[in-house]
Order: sequence, then structure tokens, then C-alpha cells
Amino acid sequence: MKKTLLLFALAIMTTVGYSQKKKKSASKSSSSSEVLAKSDNLTAEMGKNAFNLYLNDGGKKEALFTRPVDPKRKLSECKITSYKAKDTKLYYISWVEKGTNKTDLKTEEVTSTVSEIWEVSTKTQVAANTHTITNITEKVFLDQAKEVSETQQRRRVEGSEFKLLPNGDAILKGKSGETKYTYDPATKKYVAAGKKK
Repeated sequence: MKKTLLLFALAIMTTVGYSQKKKKSASKSSSSSEVLAKSDNLTAEMGKNAFNLYLNDGGKKEALFTRPVDPKRKLSECKITSYKAKDTKLYYISWVEKGTNKTDLKTEEVTSTVSEIWEVSTKTQVAANTHTITNITEKVFLDQAKEVSETQQRRRVEGSEFKLLPNGDAILKGKSGETKYTYDPATKKYVAAGKKK
């Protein structure tokens, strides 16, 4: 009788231990990365509060870069585009981060467009740009007693707007006008080619 009880207790403990291990592995898979875009041997993934670009080289996954993302923001519109500039294969990686900052009197809707260009064969970042637009809606009081108010809206723009041209050149458009950039293979950078006003 003692042997039967001991065997029964051992069977229950084994079942409970196995069930607990299964729960741990299930929670591990739910916290895995979300694939946002793929191109050639590159994969863009959203991990825990970070945007990651991975290079798959012969079955080996290597992080090309990682960018932190504010947990209050949502990431969307991720693209990986390959192109040639001056006979060099480059990759244009872009994504949009959107978020809202809200207080009792003010709401800010923030949209940031991040653009990066990489020469993957040498693991070199060629260019990087962030363009942020913040739409602000604010309740402003018109008297000291705070009885009369109006809603004001304004827009704040930070950085320059980035545009990649079909020939591999790029344009940065900001408050002071447009600047055209062209790829220089010797320095592995984009350099100013001229300025338009």
C-alpha cells in the first residue's frame, strides 16, 4: 500500500513539474520578436522596446544594428529597399514611430520617420536621418481667473525630410531649403552635391 501511494505521489509531482515547464516555454515564445520586413538576407524585427536589423549570413543571424523605441510609441511602415548608387549596392531602411503625449491641457501627436542607408557588405552605415512632426492641441486660458479659454493648434517640425531618388542620390528638405546629396564610394558617405532654394 505504501508503495502504491508513493508511486501515485511521484506521478502527480512529475505531471505538475512538466506542466510548469510547459508554461514557461509558452511565455517565452509570446515575448519573441515580430518580423516587420525582409529583403535579401536582411530582416527587420521589433523586439522589446527596440528596432533590430539582422543580417542572415549562411544561416548565422547577426545584429547589424539596434535602435531603442519609446514604449509609448507604435512602430509601422517598415521598409527595406535595395538599390545601387555609383555601382555600390546599398540598402535603404525606413520606419515610422507614432505616439501621443497627453496632459489635462495639451495633447501632442508625434510622428517620427527614421531613414538609414547601409552598405551591408562592409557593415557600414552610410547615412541616417530622423524627421519628426508634432501636432499640438492645447487649451489656453485667456483670463487670470481661468474661466475663458480657447483651443489652439500648432505644428512643430524637427529635422529634415528625406527623399531617396531613383538614381541613388538623396534630397534633404528642411526650413532653409533643399540639399541634394550623392554617394561617394571612396568615403562610403553621402556628400552634398548642391543646394536648391
